[in-house]
Amino acid sequence: MKQRQLGAGGPLVGEVGFGAMSLAGAFGPTDEATGFRALDKALDLGVTHIDTALIYGPYLSEEIIGRYLKQNRAARSRFSIATKGGFRVNPRCISNEAGFLRECLEGSLKRLGVDHVDLYYIHRRDQTIPIEDVTGTLAGFVREGKIGGIGYSEISPASLMRAAAVHPIRAVQSEISLWSRLPQLGMVQACERIGAAFVAFSPVARGVLSDVTLDPAAFPDGDFRKPMPRFQPQAFAYNMRFVEAFRAFARARGWSTSALAIAWTLHQGQHIIPIPGTRTPEHLAMDAAAADIHLSTDDLAEIERILPVGWAQGNRYSDEQQKSSELYC
Repeated sequence: MKQRQLGAGGPLVGEVGFGAMSLAGAFGPTDEATGFRALDKALDLGVTHIDTALIYGPYLSEEIIGRYLKQNRAARSRFSIATKGGFRVNPRCISNEAGFLRECLEGSLKRLGVDHVDLYYIHRRDQTIPIEDVTGTLAGFVREGKIGGIGYSEISPASLMRAAAVHPIRAVQSEISLWSRLPQLGMVQACERIGAAFVAFSPVARGVLSDVTLDPAAFPDGDFRKPMPRFQPQAFAYNMRFVEAFRAFARARGWSTSALAIAWTLHQGQHIIPIPGTRTPEHLAMDAAAADIHLSTDDLAEIERILPVGWAQGNRYSDEQQKSSELYC
C-alpha cells in the first residue's frame, strides 16, 4: 500500500488506516479472536496506522490491541498507534485537566502494553481550560517520550492555530465523508498550512456508504447512531435514494461502495488519512482496496453529480452529541 506521512515529523503509514472503535463492539457483537484476525490482516495489507481511544469500550479496544501486541511482539514496530484521552468514564464527561490527562495517558499505555504511543489526541476539548494550557501539558508528554506527537479531535481551525502556536500539532481528527464535508470549509486547509495530517474518521458515513443496507430501527439502545438525525426514519429514507445511486455507480465501475467512498476521501488531499472502522478482516480488506482506486476527473465529477455538497438530510450529530464538538461555520 502507498504511504502518507502522519503529520510533519510523524511516521509514514499506510494511506488507509484502521479505526479500532469496532473492536469494542460499537457496531455489533464481536470477539477477541476476530479482532486479532483483523489486526493480522492489517499487517498483511499494509494498513499500519491503528486509531483507538480510552473511551472505546470503555478500555476494551485498547486492551484487545494490547493483548495482540503482547502475542505478536514484532507487530509493535510495524504499527503506528494513536489513542485518545480526556473523557471521564463514569459519569461520562470531558476533562482536560493536566493531572487527569496524565492519568488517561498512563492508563492507555498500560492497557496497550507500550511505553509510548506515536500520536495522542485530546478526544474532545474542555472549554473551561485554554487550549494553550492543554497543549502545554501534552508538550510535556512529548518531552518525556511518552507520546510522539500531539493531536486534537473535533476542534475548530481557530483552536488549531492557537494550539500550534504553543507546540507543533501532528494531526487533527474529524469526520469527513461524502455526507459530512464541514472540514473542507477550513480545517482541511488549516492542517495543510501547518503541516498537520487530517485523520478522517467515518469515511463510509457510519456504515451508510456500503453495500449493506442498514436498518436504524434495529439499532440497539446503546448504538450511538440511534439518536442521530440522519438515521431518523424520514431522513434515512430520503438519504438512501442518493446512496442507491452511488452504489449503482460503484458497481458499474467494479468497486465496492465502501472502497469508493474511502477513495473519494483520499482524493481530497495528500495529507488526509482515512481510518474506516471495522471489526472483521473481510471488511478491512474491502476498505483497504480504496488505495488501489484511481478516480479520474470524470469519476469525481460523476460522484459530485450523484452526491452533491449538502445532499444528506439531517444533522450528523444530535444536539446532545454536538455539544462536545466545535463548530466554525
